Amino acid sequence: MKIRDLIRAGAGDIKSDLVITNGNLINVASSEIYPAEIAIKGTHIVAIGDVEHCKGPDTQYLDAKGQYLSPGMIDGHLHVECSKLSVTSFAKLVVPLGTTSIVSGLDQILVVSGLEGVRHFLDEANAGPMTIFWGAPCKTPYTMPTSTVGHYFKPGDHRATHDWPECIGIWETVREFIQEEDDDVLEALEIAAKNKLPVFGCAPMCRGHKLASYASAGIRLDHESYSADESLEKLRNGMFVVVREASISHFLKENIQLATKLAPKAAHRISFCTDDVVASDVLKRGHLDNMVRMAIAEGVDPLSAIQMATINSAVAYRIDHKVGLIAPGRLADIVIVDDPATFNVQQVIAKGELVAQGGKMIVDLQPPARPAYLQGTLKVKPVTPDELKLRTDIDADEVNVLAISVTNEIFIRKRHDAVMKVSNGVVEPDVARDLLYITVVERYGKTNNRPTGIVSGFHLESGALATSTSPDDNNIVCVGTNSEDMAIAINRIIEGGGGQAVVNNGEILEFLELPIAGIVSDIEPEEMAGFEERLDAAARSLGCDLPWPLMYMFVLSITAIPDYAMTDLGVVDCVALEIVDPVQSAA
Repeated sequence: MKIRDLIRAGAGDIKSDLVITNGNLINVASSEIYPAEIAIKGTHIVAIGDVEHCKGPDTQYLDAKGQYLSPGMIDGHLHVECSKLSVTSFAKLVVPLGTTSIVSGLDQILVVSGLEGVRHFLDEANAGPMTIFWGAPCKTPYTMPTSTVGHYFKPGDHRATHDWPECIGIWETVREFIQEEDDDVLEALEIAAKNKLPVFGCAPMCRGHKLASYASAGIRLDHESYSADESLEKLRNGMFVVVREASISHFLKENIQLATKLAPKAAHRISFCTDDVVASDVLKRGHLDNMVRMAIAEGVDPLSAIQMATINSAVAYRIDHKVGLIAPGRLADIVIVDDPATFNVQQVIAKGELVAQGGKMIVDLQPPARPAYLQGTLKVKPVTPDELKLRTDIDADEVNVLAISVTNEIFIRKRHDAVMKVSNGVVEPDVARDLLYITVVERYGKTNNRPTGIVSGFHLESGALATSTSPDDNNIVCVGTNSEDMAIAINRIIEGGGGQAVVNNGEILEFLELPIAGIVSDIEPEEMAGFEERLDAAARSLGCDLPWPLMYMFVLSITAIPDYAMTDLGVVDCVALEIVDPVQSAA
């Protein structure tokens, strides 16, 4: 709507389309809860409290039945594509739970399909109930050294996109880029400064003088604290703290101590995000509504917990003039809950329309037609088992090998040194000692990269797992006990145009097709959850005992996670920021 019409609607000269009656307003701006009505015109709130002057003969009414009216919640940092759901399908998952806005870099579609892909996803969101506030990634990919992707986001892209209406800042400013004074990233920050855009951080375990250096780059907030003490140090250094509770990484109970013990008077500078979630987890635990309940259970006052999910996030991202509170001029994103203390979502109004009730969408959401450039994005020929073997020129029967050790602490990958046997120049997997092959196949047709290393922690007794959705570059990652099953899994993904596969003894046990850019699908959230559960069950039938086998595998290429990663360039030392040979020396 035009501003003139909103002004007139607020005055009552133009009557409202919808009025919510008989509700108790959770006013996160004034920290009050009181009876109030809400008048909505089009997609925006135009009056709260006594809105009699906004009512007309054509006004519709929604009776809140004495329940509580909360602002729609904002996920402050989310890689939506890592859910493997399209924007439309993801909205079906989280909007019924009260999440009406997300902040995302859409960096996964970006590295595959460039600005066209990002624009397509933003337009998709604009046509639906879930708002995407877009952070222009500081640079893509985030890997150091730079892995192979379809699109490299650089300063020229920043100049082209900072005036997009959805662009609210610089996204995922990885600490290593600042530490190494990456020219492209520093130029992006200069462009942002000229455009008056804030900078959002990504700095796990950044402390002391390294934090001082990082914060000096103008970093406004960070979502990557691994402990409450780390959160406190970042808070003291001027940052907003975004507490994360993902499907595979659980940090809320630890970091919410910032609000309950370490700095309770600074609770207004704490907000929430989920970062990476999957349908099977969200359908069981909830989304931001779950974080509100968890925070309350840890001792946070209910109103403060709701503020963390709403206005605190909006202020941190400088979007509180648009969302995050129920007030005139804001988007009409309103969540009706049973009680602030229990925070069970009953109904959801998004962009002025009642869209969800009883945990289900009540409007028909249809995805847009997918353009040709989002199809057939895997430009790689089928692989052979021989290509996936770990070879060495060292003339010895045994060699010292550096293996990437995965543990239940998903964001910590350690070095595991092992002695392994060599046969005809090939280092074979040692299944009995949990020393398996890991390979990354470059999918964009720019190289013939498909290095192989050694990984431990998956405990596969046979078979292989593979995925083409794998941040930060979405090349094909595969872990296996033998190169034959690995080749079958990888080739099934190539044939399907993207997906996830579990293979054993030459048989494909489970396959999830991800046809949109090889990373997401338009299927329903419940159907996706079924695939996730079957894929993980198949992995467990092969011996894998990790909590989320496929997710633990698909983050192995993230070099911002210490200490080791695997990209299409090979094994990466994430501290030294260099490629290392997994075969170190003769034993």
